[in-house]
Amino acid sequence: MLAMARGAKSGGAAAAPAAKEKPTPPPAAKPAAAKPAAAKASPKKEPAAKAEPVDTQSILAAARKGTKPGPMTKAEAAAKSAPAAPDAKKAKAKEAIVVPPMPVKPDYAKPKADRTKDDRAERRAFLFGMSALAVGFAALSTTMGLWTLGTIRFMFPNILREPPSRFKVGFPDQFAPGQVETKFKAQFGVWIVNTEFEGQQEIVALKSVCTHLGCTPNWLEAEQKFKCPCHGSGFYKDGINFEGPAPRPLERYAISIANDGQIEVDKSRTFHEEMGQWADPACYLPA
Repeated sequence: MLAMARGAKSGGAAAAPAAKEKPTPPPAAKPAAAKPAAAKASPKKEPAAKAEPVDTQSILAAARKGTKPGPMTKAEAAAKSAPAAPDAKKAKAKEAIVVPPMPVKPDYAKPKADRTKDDRAERRAFLFGMSALAVGFAALSTTMGLWTLGTIRFMFPNILREPPSRFKVGFPDQFAPGQVETKFKAQFGVWIVNTEFEGQQEIVALKSVCTHLGCTPNWLEAEQKFKCPCHGSGFYKDGINFEGPAPRPLERYAISIANDGQIEVDKSRTFHEEMGQWADPACYLPA
């Protein structure tokens, strides 16, 4: 390649003197014909322009033709490493590419909204449910407790607690003639009466139960009689019936003087007038 370049240089140098030594032709008679000749001779000077001396880098660049492997200068390396301008076709190809849409995000991947109100509602519902559950358990516990108490009570016998059959009412001088003491009626169901019966002054204990249907008569001080509020039966101060449906007099309890001198009433024994039992000294005290 170097030899060819040197030959081109020597040939160009030899052709130049030859052109100079060539005699100029005589001027043509017709000036119009000389112009085409000059135009034809001008292309022959192009090899002289190509015969100009070139450096080694130009020769190497022409030999490589861009893709041929071989040594490379610093300028070529810099030019090769520089980013190339985008090609129009590549740009159009990129524009023609259609990017598929992104898939829809699930609910758990979406950003959570403000759940303050929802949380409050859920909290209220939870508290309401817990309150209802607590009330239900309390009612169940109460019911179970009542059932347990009922079962325990069922295991014991029924006992009717009554006041004692023997009790003291005071000394005989505390009851004046014609007096009806009613303070023992509510607790013991008895009247202590100082009255006259068959010409004899006696202190007796009358049972406060009507002989008709078992109602409780009342002592009417103004009328001086016992009056039953149920059916209108009436009894005198000594217990004899005189009006209403009562079929017989009031009953008497046993009465006596205790060791301490007080009057003692025994409710375990009763005396009936129609059976002649009022004549028994155990049912009265002489006043």
